[in-house]
Amino acid sequence: MAKLLKEHSLSVVLAGLFIGSWLLQSVTGWVEFVSEQQAHGEAAQLFGSSGYFWSWMQATFENWQSEFLQLFAMVVLTAFLIHKSSAESRDGDEELKIAVLRIEERLIEMDEKGGKK
Repeated sequence: MAKLLKEHSLSVVLAGLFIGSWLLQSVTGWVEFVSEQQAHGEAAQLFGSSGYFWSWMQATFENWQSEFLQLFAMVVLTAFLIHKSSAESRDGDEELKIAVLRIEERLIEMDEKGGKK
């Protein structure tokens, strides 16, 4: 379990931040909704045509579109896709192996040439 958390700590932290901010948005939104309903002399309802659920969904999707979708896209895409020589993207393992083998071959060639002299 510890190895799994260590290897995926970025995803775990980002998921925690996402869920935490979503819960905080939900609670503060509910408090604001209850206050507005009381100011208008109405009872606060969670569901129904004028319930909190609808304003909560609106706020959630506004945040999702503007913040979390961008963050999610950047994290997921940079984790799985490669853009060669990009700071966000490491070269593929196969490309690195090929590069190391090419360097080893050149070193061997240089050593053989140097040994003949």
